[in-house]
Amino acid sequence: MRILHLTYRVPFPANDGGSIAISNMILGLSQNGCILDVVAINTPKHKQAEATENRTYNQYNVFVDTNISALKLMKNVAFGSIPYNVERFYSKAVADQLKTLLNEHHYDFIQLESAFTALYMDDIRKHTDVPVIIRTHNIEYLIWERLSVHEKNPLKKMFFKHLSKRLKKFETVYYSKADGIASITTDDRLRMLEMGVTSPISVVPAGIVLDKYVKYKGDRGKPTTIFSISSLDWMPNIEGLKWFLKQVWPQVTAAKPELELHIAGKATPQWLKELNQKNVVVHGFVDDSVAFMNAYQLMIVPLLSGSGMRVKIIEGFASGKCVISTSVGAEGIPYTHEENIVIADTVDEWVNAITSLLEKDEKRIAIEQKAQELVCREFENKSVTGKVIELYYQIKEDRSK
Repeated sequence: MRILHLTYRVPFPANDGGSIAISNMILGLSQNGCILDVVAINTPKHKQAEATENRTYNQYNVFVDTNISALKLMKNVAFGSIPYNVERFYSKAVADQLKTLLNEHHYDFIQLESAFTALYMDDIRKHTDVPVIIRTHNIEYLIWERLSVHEKNPLKKMFFKHLSKRLKKFETVYYSKADGIASITTDDRLRMLEMGVTSPISVVPAGIVLDKYVKYKGDRGKPTTIFSISSLDWMPNIEGLKWFLKQVWPQVTAAKPELELHIAGKATPQWLKELNQKNVVVHGFVDDSVAFMNAYQLMIVPLLSGSGMRVKIIEGFASGKCVISTSVGAEGIPYTHEENIVIADTVDEWVNAITSLLEKDEKRIAIEQKAQELVCREFENKSVTGKVIELYYQIKEDRSK
């Protein structure tokens, strides 16, 4: 089976949730016997060298300037039909690369990663009737709708709501153009059905290569420490971290003055680098995220907005970490509260969860063990990717009827 795979970013190095989800999908498809041609939109935010090293697939990096332009944004808001978040990922150079590959090879399926590549479906349809599958990482409109709820600035609030409405319309239309959707969570599948998406939708979570985490199995981390690791150039992550530092951290340290908070993530903003708070250590980008996670005790995910699935929680589970998360942060994961994760949504719930788990080793260790069992059962990468193969064959069967 030969697959043309279009991604909204270069998948390597796999150092955040999005790149891990894409790179593991590519690896899993290869392990399942697929031949892949990967066209990667090479953005300034994740720019990589054009050349590719020894890989089990062919990769074509195409640079697209996705930097936000105030002028283009205003023009788009006033006159555009496609949301600016999506429009800035569109480039004739990418469309030409897809055309070249479609003329050179016969493909069995074409897979698009996320809403940011869905617009290329119109170009693809001009050159082939090969089935197109969209793999959704999030429901994009929902992220901005949730951000608008917590936004205090009235102008930003209005813009977020406007953007959310346009994204919802775009996603409904373009997801319905696909021959099939691979939704990263059951929650997102249900939302797409509520939106009116008419394409068949299968649930395919993010997969994890479990061998990467085995060497740390049993590590407990430095006592009386909590940690956060996330992409710090994604608005929902910043929003949640600011909320935690302002609302939760003062109260939890009043109860446990010796507690340390360790924060890591790429693209650490300047305000966070300059943060001068007792017992808060800002590490910035870390080369080995798994080693970082295993150096400390409790993992926190104070997400207030967002959609899809937090791959870092799955990584935390695989490393045997006890995770405290908001309900939003844990969406899409088949968890059981206080069995394999602890859910906290209010300040009091966060303070109680942190203090309780730091004081009760047996409870924390039991949650860690159950979390590892869950990830091994539900998120093993080759098995997860096999669900995409099943979707391919189902679409092929439906077309033959």
